[in-house]
Amino acid sequence: MADLQTPQAGDDRAPDTDVVALLMRQHGDLRNLFDEVEAATGDERRDAFHRLVRLLAVHETAEEEVVHPFARRALPGGAEVVEERLAEEKAAKESVLALKDLDTGDPTFMPRFMKLRTDVQEHARAEERYEFTHIRRSTDVTTLAAMAKAVKAAEALAPTRPHPGIESGTANMALGPVVALMARTKDAVREAMGEP
Repeated sequence: MADLQTPQAGDDRAPDTDVVALLMRQHGDLRNLFDEVEAATGDERRDAFHRLVRLLAVHETAEEEVVHPFARRALPGGAEVVEERLAEEKAAKESVLALKDLDTGDPTFMPRFMKLRTDVQEHARAEERYEFTHIRRSTDVTTLAAMAKAVKAAEALAPTRPHPGIESGTANMALGPVVALMARTKDAVREAMGEP
């Protein structure tokens, strides 16, 4: 069986002093995993798909815990931009869960997978255009570095599978058994950002 390690923030050993650069590298990792799933067959496709699902889950959790709250507060029209991204993330999570119920060899898997790929890539471009560009332009280097550290902390504690409808800290807290994990994530994010 193939190695199921999934890239996370900082795995490439690049200096994580800019949250935008960090997340853009992960968007590249996601594109590469989509390519890998598309090109593979059998067990290799299944393993690549599992790695993709895990990276999507931890990446989106970090964005939901760090990037979106910052964008909501700091960017002009941030609340509207974030709501649009959260709706896209929820739809992608639902698609991923539907795909997880299929065998990767099922004849309906690849058409549905390609639709997910298109949706995720459009979502990533929207984040890059409407959030990342504005964050980099309007944020000092100290905050960009603190946010990168917070993303890494959030990813270290993030769930490894998608949870549709859990696109905010408030929704996460309503889950009962997940409360402790989410509290630890929030604490790690606050600590990484240098907040009390």
